[in-house]
Amino acid sequence: MITKHASLFILLYFLFSSSVVADEHCGNNKQARLLAQLIIQDKQQKRTNLRCNKLLTDIAVAKASKMLEFGLVAHNLGGSPNDRLREAGYQLPNYYGSEFNSNQVEAIAGGYESAEEVWRGFKSSTPHRTHLLAEHEFYQEQDEIGVALIKEWHSPHVEYWVVYLTKGLQENQTSEPLFNDIPNKGLFIIQTKKASD
Repeated sequence: MITKHASLFILLYFLFSSSVVADEHCGNNKQARLLAQLIIQDKQQKRTNLRCNKLLTDIAVAKASKMLEFGLVAHNLGGSPNDRLREAGYQLPNYYGSEFNSNQVEAIAGGYESAEEVWRGFKSSTPHRTHLLAEHEFYQEQDEIGVALIKEWHSPHVEYWVVYLTKGLQENQTSEPLFNDIPNKGLFIIQTKKASD
């Protein structure tokens, strides 16, 4: 028989644990969802509204799978990050770049075992921190996120992380805000070295 105190504890446990991990649209597994939550709830986050997008998460899974397939942590596997979103049916504003190295949307990493560890890595990289925390005014309009983590022990990096954080579909995507400077993270990646067996 469950006592009144035990049922209150169970209720509080489920309420607390559900607030710890973001919903399934944020990431493809628990660690990916936790990374999304760390990004969304970081005290230095400049965006006031970030929502999870299942399509972005699905595209992140496909990108992480591609990195695993090649054993690389690289932005330009199969085209630019911006083009990857467009080709998958995600509508970016037309002022987001379309050149081979255009990247206003993607953060990737390899070799980090946990969401907390990769988040520390991202925050220690100026281009990634600037994008993910919207430290540049251009990024402050971005309002949708999707995260993936794929692990394969026998691959070069073991863990492959992909974060898409971008501007979601708006009624009028043809209006171009006036930005003097549109940042491009280009080929910046972060990774840790795995200990040799």
